[in-house]
Amino acid sequence: MGMIVVGMADLKVAKNPDILTTLGLGSCVGITLYDRIQKIGGLAHVMLPTYKGFEGQNVAKFADSAIIELLNQITRIGATRGALVAKIAGGAHMFGLTQNTDMMKIGERNAAASLAILAQLRIPVQANDTGGSHGRTIELSTDTGALKIKTVGKGEKFI
Repeated sequence: MGMIVVGMADLKVAKNPDILTTLGLGSCVGITLYDRIQKIGGLAHVMLPTYKGFEGQNVAKFADSAIIELLNQITRIGATRGALVAKIAGGAHMFGLTQNTDMMKIGERNAAASLAILAQLRIPVQANDTGGSHGRTIELSTDTGALKIKTVGKGEKFI
């Protein structure tokens, strides 16, 4: 069993028994896709909501383009599109509550963009642990599809 680390503005896919992890999700959002029949998972660590206006940059950096690329890669290694479910985590408000400009609401916008593209692609969102003001580290088990969330100062939970 290998631990596969997904960096910031990165995405990876894996098969059972590997575990996909990404560290330090603040305003970034971690999006997982999982096929429980084939036991194949994918994880993207996105920083910004939309690719529009940033064409030519790394597609894994943006919620909309990263999810489409993740879908392409996971089906390429054997996942069945109709069997996929999604989970998302992160999207925290990391800059204190005094800053209320749209730019400061990047975590909220990342989560909203992720949910919107998943809805457009008709991929059901099985669990959502977004918002708050704490960073998260997440681990996706390709064996069970369980998403372990470690939150600074709040311990661990599974969704």
